[in-house]
Amino acid sequence: MVGADPKFQTIDRAIRSALWAVPRRALPRRWHWVALTALIVPLSFVLVQCGKAPNAGMLAANTQVAKSEAAKSQASSDAFEDRFPNAQFADRFPTANESLPQYQRQVALAPAEPRAVRTVPVRVAALTPTLSLPRTEREELTALVSMKSSAFPYFGTNPRSEEPFLNITKGDRKGHKTFSGRVYWQDETYNDSRVLVHVPEAFDVKKPGVIVVFFHGNGATLERDVRDRQLVPQQISDSGANAVLLAPQMAVNAADSSAGKFWQPGGFKRFIDESAGHLARLYGDPKSTQAFANMPIVIVGYSGGFLPTAWSLEVGGLSSRVRGVFLLDAIYGELDKFASWIEKNRTGFFISAYTRHTKRHDLELMQMLRDRGITVTESMDGPLRPGSVIFVQTPDGVTHRDYVTQAWTEHPVKDVLVKIAATPALTRIASAPYANR
Repeated sequence: MVGADPKFQTIDRAIRSALWAVPRRALPRRWHWVALTALIVPLSFVLVQCGKAPNAGMLAANTQVAKSEAAKSQASSDAFEDRFPNAQFADRFPTANESLPQYQRQVALAPAEPRAVRTVPVRVAALTPTLSLPRTEREELTALVSMKSSAFPYFGTNPRSEEPFLNITKGDRKGHKTFSGRVYWQDETYNDSRVLVHVPEAFDVKKPGVIVVFFHGNGATLERDVRDRQLVPQQISDSGANAVLLAPQMAVNAADSSAGKFWQPGGFKRFIDESAGHLARLYGDPKSTQAFANMPIVIVGYSGGFLPTAWSLEVGGLSSRVRGVFLLDAIYGELDKFASWIEKNRTGFFISAYTRHTKRHDLELMQMLRDRGITVTESMDGPLRPGSVIFVQTPDGVTHRDYVTQAWTEHPVKDVLVKIAATPALTRIASAPYANR
């Protein structure tokens, strides 16, 4: 029984009519049943669809809405991926519940067994690591750590204007309009609290060491640029210096040098204080927290990283613990802050390497320092000593984009750390409390 629904009654009548419409004597008996089957089967499919599916109008409308929503979603996704391509950072820096691919290396045992070797797994920062230095059996570790004291998110004011940093609103979204008129949104550009933390395998917390804080430039991400392109973790490991790395994510992939929380008084100190526990955990000994909390600091600022560097020196709360400042084509302003730190901290060192892009500001800062009776050197050939103030101009063929890996020499961060390692006086305050344990 097909029911009282008019559409089912119509189909029922059609089937009955089709059955009677076939001439019984016009075909042989076997072909008569073939014809009936050919009529009944298609009509049966129609009957089934009518009993289960919504009406055609509703189905078409739903299909159209679904296509429209999918198109909008895809367009939004494409626009975001074009601007912020997925660097697949998690593939190489997994969570604590996952594991990294293990690179196998041969490490010699004690001198008493000169021929005995065993394979030790090593976690490396680069996809093609350089492992030329003697290593211990402890693993080299590089990780992303979310820190509440990192540069962003930031909901304070811009000290240049004393106005809210997030000065643009569109619906529920907030953003920052730069001095150039470009608008960046908080949820895309200023919402990454991660810090790239690197502890070389050979690092020994019981020995004098140094924390390197790296402020990257504009248009950068930690994974694509700081780690893979500029090779900052690798340069630190390859230097052989007893150093660890902290590299906070600044504005994500944006032409903006904003310092975020590093604008705030004491902001740099809070960042370093919080990092001590993370460094100790990554190192593998929670008791080493106090050693990291006392360790001297070297700030490396590249390009737009000059702004968080300058403000960290001026209001960060740790200016006397900063034993060195190294700028890579980065003096675009804040000359008074750099000059003030140099004048007040004669036991630390200051290096600025520059191209034609920042030459004018570097020459101006050199003159400011000479006017204050501070000796300025314009060569990296000599040793690095407490109180050294060095400016180095690099040739026109050296590009700003590649400056972290090619300045006056290849891998300049490594070169400076090698010089630091050769001058124990630059790191003599490090790790004394831990060394006595």
